Amino acid sequence: MASLIGQFVRNLLLTSFVLVCAFVSPAGAAPYAAIVIDARTGETIYAKNADTRLHPASLTKMLTLYITFGAIERGEISLDTMVTVSKHAASEPPSRLGLRAGQKIALRYLIRAAAIKSANDAATAIGEAVGGSEAKFAERMNRTAKALGMRNSTFRNANGLTTPGHMSTARDMTTLGRHLFYDFPQYYNIFSRRSSDAGVAEVANTNRRFLDMYEGADGIKTGYTAPAGFNLTASAQRGNKRIIATIFGGTSTAMRNAKMAELLDLGFASAPANAAVQAPAAPGYQADPAEAPDEELLADADAVAAGKTLRIVTTVSNSPRPRGRPAPAAAAAEVAVAAMQDDIAGALAEAASAPAEAVDQAAAVVPVAEMAETAPPAPVAEQAAPEMQVADAEVAQAPLPFQLLTAEEAGAEATNIVSLSSAGATTPRPAAKPVQLAATIIHTATPLDGTTEVAAIPSEPEVVTRISTSGGRHWGVNVGRFASSAAAERAMFKIALSESATLNDGRRKIVQKSGGFDANFMGLSQDQADLACRRLQARGTQCFTIGP
Repeated sequence: MASLIGQFVRNLLLTSFVLVCAFVSPAGAAPYAAIVIDARTGETIYAKNADTRLHPASLTKMLTLYITFGAIERGEISLDTMVTVSKHAASEPPSRLGLRAGQKIALRYLIRAAAIKSANDAATAIGEAVGGSEAKFAERMNRTAKALGMRNSTFRNANGLTTPGHMSTARDMTTLGRHLFYDFPQYYNIFSRRSSDAGVAEVANTNRRFLDMYEGADGIKTGYTAPAGFNLTASAQRGNKRIIATIFGGTSTAMRNAKMAELLDLGFASAPANAAVQAPAAPGYQADPAEAPDEELLADADAVAAGKTLRIVTTVSNSPRPRGRPAPAAAAAEVAVAAMQDDIAGALAEAASAPAEAVDQAAAVVPVAEMAETAPPAPVAEQAAPEMQVADAEVAQAPLPFQLLTAEEAGAEATNIVSLSSAGATTPRPAAKPVQLAATIIHTATPLDGTTEVAAIPSEPEVVTRISTSGGRHWGVNVGRFASSAAAERAMFKIALSESATLNDGRRKIVQKSGGFDANFMGLSQDQADLACRRLQARGTQCFTIGP
């Protein structure tokens, strides 16, 4: 009896051991897939299960960020927009930034948390802010993915947490990574930051181990869930070559990073040394068909019947600032000017009924030199003539810089009207009929020939707009991390000499980090930073741009 019990226990233990081994064996791991492409041309260098639909995990956040960058560029939202965190976003599981429901946080911090820490609560908050709701944002993700050529992807959320139907492929994620690099170079550098300030906390990059271990690596995104395994889309540049690769289904961080290094090495060894860059075409904004006005849909009914896809852009392209309400003094000045214009129109009508000779006298334009010989100066007219500019602020603070003539003064002034005879002589003649005139605001200019040109000041006030003098010099270029401050200074000095054309305006700045000393050229415009980094990379110097 004891032997039977012992045999039963041994069989039970053996069965348990077999089940445990089956559970932890590679056969039970997430499916593996990989692809390597030449980023310059999009050519595939290596692929295995590249079109198999698998769980992308947090690689999803690449598409969330791609859509957000586009929304910022189109003015739908800005980096400084304060986003209110919903209860749904705050309840997302780790990895998290630690947002609270009702909290307000700038979009720029949410982007950093989603790109660097891979925070699920931050990604959901972004999707709700840009799309209006997570469901609507997921619809926009699917429209954008289709436009990008991601043929085998379907998205259900902004963060990549496992959801039925939320699937993608290694090829599609590599395509997305290539578009991020070429379509938004001004934002791409965020993926190479080892850490960043996310507003409520300093966040560290989930991909920092690979960025530090692989020469030339500058992104892009990691991902992990139990059904997905350890995923990574990486990009690296050496010399003129840039390679992008994606791996799905890694069994650990170390295994994933080692396998990615092998894939990138294969890409650099196989890619041609000199290949013409064929940047992919950016798809632009993919509007929700439900947003299209009914009139436009009806107008294009024939096109719809023929099977054409209509993409109607309803984003506001221009939003002019409304004119400000005039100050009380400015409004009074406009009323006075309007009244003077009515008086002038009446005077002209009255003068039109006078003898033609008088009208000719009133309409004559007299050279200043000839008037000086035949007629005394008109002091009242000189008071009304000085050059002036009318602006809202000036009218509100100063009295009107002109005088109104009385009826008697107008009659006296009318006697000084001068006409030109056919021989060129001038004779002062009284006006046929005294004309009561209101003073007119005039602008005089004296050309080189000595004549006086008279022109009425426009009735609309001139609006002067100040132009920012900052020049947008909030960008920089990082040229490496060095073991000491002196080494960083020496390297920056050599680089400044070799690339003085673009870095001459920048200031050298050394930032001490936990891993060494970062050498940065700061105070550049975006164009200067991009150009300098491209020229340095062409010479074999690794660098990346630093955005505001």
